[in-house]
Amino acid sequence: MDFLDSVDSHDKKMKFICQPRANKVQPLTARCCANESGVNEFNLPSKSIVYVMDAYCGWCWGFSERMGEFEAANRHRVAFTAISGGLFVGERARPITDYPHIPEANARIERLTGVVFGDAYNGLLEDGNLVMDSLGAGAGLAVLRAQAPERAVHWAHELQAAFYSRGLSLSDPATIAGIAAANGLDEAAVLRDLKSDAGKTQAQADFALARRLGVTSYPTLLVVDGGTVHQLPATGTALSVLNQKLDTLLVDVSARAGSQRTEAKPD
Repeated sequence: MDFLDSVDSHDKKMKFICQPRANKVQPLTARCCANESGVNEFNLPSKSIVYVMDAYCGWCWGFSERMGEFEAANRHRVAFTAISGGLFVGERARPITDYPHIPEANARIERLTGVVFGDAYNGLLEDGNLVMDSLGAGAGLAVLRAQAPERAVHWAHELQAAFYSRGLSLSDPATIAGIAAANGLDEAAVLRDLKSDAGKTQAQADFALARRLGVTSYPTLLVVDGGTVHQLPATGTALSVLNQKLDTLLVDVSARAGSQRTEAKPD
């Protein structure tokens, strides 16, 4: 169920795809280690959940509410973070009008998830001039996350709400500053980090981490256990199913840890 089904051959050359994920857990071959510029740069424990999204991805918007519910139900037992995948970067950072399949895709997302695309956003679609640049959006996530990393999933939602509900550009520093102010963050620090390009630097690190984790479509939900990465289902998955999948993985993680401790004991 790929939202690029109706895209012309030029757009189908996009390396990264915004689409719902298959509803099954799959181990990925990617590994992230403490001595790499990876998950540990967010100061997460080795057991954590990484939400790989892009603020300009409609399927991520469709998953946003469920992702928030999943985090709220499980943040007491495992750490969460959100990173940007970089869907629209380089030559793919183009005006919305260059992606004529988007309105049809949005209608499909609404039918499947119940999410609402706001009137202000639909006005942007009709105008067609706003450039979707994931580097700017990723910088916004990075500077918000820097001040409150434990709320990373919330910042991902706030960015998407600014775009898909209120029709705001995520490359506009005023949009990011507005989110910061509304959530009690240091607005001046956010603007300073955006101006200095610190946010863009971290966004590019996010993109690199997503690639290292083997992520090529969004949203992708990963459970990181030390250097091992497992994939959870995402868009269209019931909260009860997500919780059950996580339960199973956490039991397996605990069992492996116990086995390793037993093996490490001297005779």
